[in-house]
Amino acid sequence: MTTLIWVAVVAVVVVALVAVGYLVLQQRRRDHLRERFGPEYERIVAEHDTRREAEQELLDRERRHAELDLHPLTEESRDTYANQWTEVQERFVDAPGFAVTEADQLVTSVMAERGYPTENYEERLSTLSVGHAKTLDHYRTAHEISGRAARKEASTEELRQAMVHYRALFEELLQETTRGR
Repeated sequence: MTTLIWVAVVAVVVVALVAVGYLVLQQRRRDHLRERFGPEYERIVAEHDTRREAEQELLDRERRHAELDLHPLTEESRDTYANQWTEVQERFVDAPGFAVTEADQLVTSVMAERGYPTENYEERLSTLSVGHAKTLDHYRTAHEISGRAARKEASTEELRQAMVHYRALFEELLQETTRGR
């Protein structure tokens, strides 16, 4: 009988340790995702039925991101893009809507040369969220204003804000020298 009690006690202790270990690992994963994705973490959680589904999506994003062959720009490419950005900003004075469209295209070109997929906007957001979560809202806002500008529904001040938002991501992509973050 004493042996049976000891076996039961050991089994309960093992189950408790496994449960605690599982909870600790789950919390570490959650902390990692919050750190990595910043405000994007809460946005994705709010879009899903469960936190687990949201976290799985973020883990899938990390996995897809790790499979990319991301690389920094050469010094020559950085200089070329920086000069193109200056030209776009100068054109803003005479044609703000056109300049915002060019800014979007320039950001997409930098992404493509760095090795990011650029086929569609949602894919760009998903991929950028892994290494550029802190500037992702800038990109979202700029893109939203750009869409309204195409329909002639954005003020000059909003177009100016779009340029500022595009510049935040543009500069980050341009200057990043680490592989894949």
